[in-house]
Amino acid sequence: MSQPEIDAIVFDVLGTLVDEPAGIRAGIRALAPSLDESKAEQLVSLWQQHVDREQRSMLDGVRPYLTSDLLDLEAARLVADAAGVDDPNAVAALAVCGRRLPPWPDTVAGLARLAERFPLIGLSNASRTALLELNAHAGLRWHQALSAEEARTYKPDPAVYQLAITLSGRAPERLLMVAAHAWDLRGAQKLGLRTAYVSRRAGDPPTSSDRFDLYADDLAGLADQLDHAGGPSPWVV
Repeated sequence: MSQPEIDAIVFDVLGTLVDEPAGIRAGIRALAPSLDESKAEQLVSLWQQHVDREQRSMLDGVRPYLTSDLLDLEAARLVADAAGVDDPNAVAALAVCGRRLPPWPDTVAGLARLAERFPLIGLSNASRTALLELNAHAGLRWHQALSAEEARTYKPDPAVYQLAITLSGRAPERLLMVAAHAWDLRGAQKLGLRTAYVSRRAGDPPTSSDRFDLYADDLAGLADQLDHAGGPSPWVV
């Protein structure tokens, strides 16, 4: 596939730039240190499945929109109940563990390298407040970070990707959406954005029918491909 000509890069955050399961796992360990590894992993899955299911129900119009903060609180209550913990303060602390997610080893350096050539836009399903704290904790470098809360919906709703298109002032085909989730890239493709899949162990890998513009093992590999393709340096304004 030919190399895309782009003016700005749009990044998914959760799972693509930060290790979401690791952060939830750490929160669960703090909640109930005596849990064995198998039980802790079950609770991580319980958390993620609840959030995914409820976001889908909102996208389908079955449930009114709630911010990610409220969904995380619901998930924390479910996990605490399953772990046999009924301390409200402990549940409240668990509910914000998704704001303390560690970056993948290549994330910080990769963003810094890409930011030398392209405007970088974060586009996350995390709430405004969660995204602010998450960015600060992980040391993520942005020129703009956008929350799906602005559109009162969640990716892959087209309204979320439209936030980045509107902000950039560019045609969709001049934007590159980067994600570790094939479903996220498919959503971006529907609005005409170019796409780059970055492999992460916590991601959603492409199927045989997916056709993305770029594929990379990490952000360094993505930057190498974009260097080869050429691009705006300095930024096109």
